[in-house]
Amino acid sequence: HSALSTTFRSFSQDGDSGSHSDFEPKRKQVNDEDEAIEMVREHVQNNKVMLYMKGNPSMPMCGFSATVVKVLQDEGVDFSSVNVLDYPSIREGVKQYSQWPTIPQLYVNGEFIGGCDIITSMAENNELEDLFKEEKSV
Repeated sequence: HSALSTTFRSFSQDGDSGSHSDFEPKRKQVNDEDEAIEMVREHVQNNKVMLYMKGNPSMPMCGFSATVVKVLQDEGVDFSSVNVLDYPSIREGVKQYSQWPTIPQLYVNGEFIGGCDIITSMAENNELEDLFKEEKSV
């Protein structure tokens, strides 16, 4: 069982790498799957619209992630995202959390909505628009 790690920013000023320490990546050990799953649970509960994707919204690293980002942007929805390529533990944890094998994964109000095919289909059927109308009226 290997230790999993994730990066977080620390605002301390120690270390002398020549760069300001605010910009140095710090490693937080995620010791097991349960910790990664708990991190995912916190993400989806604390962000109304949460997307786990490959890359980031301004530079998606796969076509499926790019498609979901475009759909969300077309819907005019603000969303949070995690680049799973930067966080292998979260990449595996989110798959365990949702019991869904692929990335991207979209969550709205803490509920797993689906991956690229489901999101695209919902957008074409105006189901996504309805979901976000409900979300905006809350």
